[in-house]
Amino acid sequence: MAAKLKFTVLCGEYELVRALREGRVKPKGIDLEFVHYPGTRDIHSLVARDQGADINEYNGGAYVMAKSQGRPFTALPVFLHRRFRHGFIFVNAKSGIEKPADLTGKKIGSRTFTSAADFWMRGLLEDEYGVPQDAMNWFIQDRSEVSFKPVKGLKMKRIPKGRKIADMLVKGEVDAFMSPGVPKAIINKDRRVRRLFADHKATEMAYFERTGIFPIMHVTTIRGELVKKEPWIVESLTRAFEESKQYAFARIANPRIVPLAWWRADWEEERQCLGDDPWEFGLSEANQRNYGMLVDYVNRQGLSQRRMRLENLFPKEAFELKLPFRVKYRPDDNY
Repeated sequence: MAAKLKFTVLCGEYELVRALREGRVKPKGIDLEFVHYPGTRDIHSLVARDQGADINEYNGGAYVMAKSQGRPFTALPVFLHRRFRHGFIFVNAKSGIEKPADLTGKKIGSRTFTSAADFWMRGLLEDEYGVPQDAMNWFIQDRSEVSFKPVKGLKMKRIPKGRKIADMLVKGEVDAFMSPGVPKAIINKDRRVRRLFADHKATEMAYFERTGIFPIMHVTTIRGELVKKEPWIVESLTRAFEESKQYAFARIANPRIVPLAWWRADWEEERQCLGDDPWEFGLSEANQRNYGMLVDYVNRQGLSQRRMRLENLFPKEAFELKLPFRVKYRPDDNY
């Protein structure tokens, strides 16, 4: 019997990968070692510096940028992080911003210009509300993990080292903040800060109903030489991630597991809106359109050195996977 291949993995400690981490799911012909997860921000920096593992969760937009610059990695069609982004645009209560069009000419803060969330939020503002990125004045906190030259006409400044965009929003030094996470001011119910979209859930549900897009944030990268040498690993790994995901669905559908009062009702509402598998893996037509939109945003925002296509970003074996995957585990409805 041939010896199994051994790969290291660096990704978030998600329920979706729990069965893989615990060894209940094993990819055919491969042993996986999950290395220490350094945190949401640091993982992207490590991958950008080629200091990650063999297999890495990575910012889906920065991946497009890095590939356009010739980085020799590729990606599995495994999308571990998705998130709607209307609810992550925050404004100072005294900014005079009531609707997206009011962002025109305003001071907009971002922790970094190239987080996956920022690509999507800038794209949404332009496509859905007619507010292009060059209509706003950008104030950036941190250097991007992947270098880039701002496109002509883009008004951008780095804030002084040690300053925080979240604090500047509270003080009114910037008018709005596009953030991958929820700032403390919102968590602490600080009345000086509010969301641009007050009922962001309704806005996001309407967006999905109109577009069918549940935005893909992250891809799963793998060293290109590994796929070139052993192309069969694309199917083995993708199917293992899929099986782990089905374990997760079976586990968390049980309302005893999640300490939320209306968890089962929320689960049912989400499935009614988003379908049976909102976290679909593989390059289905829907996923190609979804991730293709992020790729298009990176291209249109002037952040790729050459125009990228999905064929530049995934190995041919990813397109050859037979879909849909055979579902092995189903949640028990008797709760």
